[in-house]
Amino acid sequence: MSSTGAWARRRSRRALLQAIYQWQMTGAETATIERDLAEEGALKKADREFFRELLRGVVFGAEELDALLAPALDRRVEELDKVELALLRLGAFELKHRIDVPFRVVIDEYVELAKAYGAEESFRYVNGVLDRLAQDLRA
Repeated sequence: MSSTGAWARRRSRRALLQAIYQWQMTGAETATIERDLAEEGALKKADREFFRELLRGVVFGAEELDALLAPALDRRVEELDKVELALLRLGAFELKHRIDVPFRVVIDEYVELAKAYGAEESFRYVNGVLDRLAQDLRA
């Protein structure tokens, strides 16, 4: 069952962080990752359509997203912490392809995830990079 709304999307974003991190570490297929997360209950009450769109968009568009992010980074994409990289790729995808979501919501959601799951100061980094990207993409 798929839910919609802000809370369902928030649950989707949390699951997406897990999904993209798993893909970055293992190279697993998107269908396998989605099935695993569903079985674990991570997608319960999540917006499944939103989840699927972002998962596939990030996995199949990673090169494009990395190129978008590169000018806003202070190091090479390959040198980023894997949690930060997952958050930045997800944020970049939403900023570029989900114009229906206000840029401030996108940034706030991924900053909160960085606070919960990232390194001690990674939320500041995620905020700065996504803010710069938002200025370029949503000017």
